[in-house]
Amino acid sequence: MTSQTQDSLAWVQERGAGALAEKMGIEFLEFTARRAVARMPVEGNTQPAMLMHGGAYVVLGESLGSMAANLHAGQGKLAVGIEINATHTGSATAGYVTGVCTAIHLGRTLTTHEIVVTDDRGRRCSTIRITNLIKDLPGAS
Repeated sequence: MTSQTQDSLAWVQERGAGALAEKMGIEFLEFTARRAVARMPVEGNTQPAMLMHGGAYVVLGESLGSMAANLHAGQGKLAVGIEINATHTGSATAGYVTGVCTAIHLGRTLTTHEIVVTDDRGRRCSTIRITNLIKDLPGAS
């Protein structure tokens, strides 16, 4: 792991990903603005049929994409989601799902990331795309 990745991972661990990500058990494993990886347990994040809830995939994707966009935005800036979509193509039933977030565009005012979520067997379960708007942090000069 590079020093930049270690520094960025320390940044996200110190900052935290929010109460929802914490409740869902999201754990960041690798983190830069260009590529971020996190995993989440299936248990506790299922629908009544005991399949991973589609909304849980989206929470994992938005957590990865928004945090990566905020790292890219830098100090005094805030990245906020303005569009997200997801296509679910599989259903995890046990273990963990892993999201790999890859930057598609890292601009001055917009970022777009794609997040591919797979189960423990490596099967793709969901593909998520998120676009974030970068703006000045409220109260920053």
